[in-house]
Amino acid sequence: MSAQTPTARTLAEWMAAAPRGPRRDGIFALWLTVRVIEDLANQGPTVERAFRRRVGLLDQRLSSLALPIPLRRGLTGVLGRLKEAGRGDAGSLLQLLGAAAREAIGPEAVDLFQRAARALR
Repeated sequence: MSAQTPTARTLAEWMAAAPRGPRRDGIFALWLTVRVIEDLANQGPTVERAFRRRVGLLDQRLSSLALPIPLRRGLTGVLGRLKEAGRGDAGSLLQLLGAAAREAIGPEAVDLFQRAARALR
């Protein structure tokens, strides 16, 4: 297992503290998506087929979670862009993820994702 980034670590802490339910599922969905986006930014030349498969598996996993409607909508948009993304798109994808998380998780999520996006630029 690879070392977690500060963003993924913070989301894991929030997930551990959250009671079961849509909010916890939302944080889990964000954690999964952040891991894929950050891996996109940090990997060398991508093997498109393998990355597309990973995004497809992420989409499949997210579909089984009970997510708040605004977060589900936001994640759908991020996944659509992630399917065609390159390494340079990771920062903007994290910002979109922060906007999607605002209503479901709270304003602290926006700050977390803005810091993560700046770190990737």
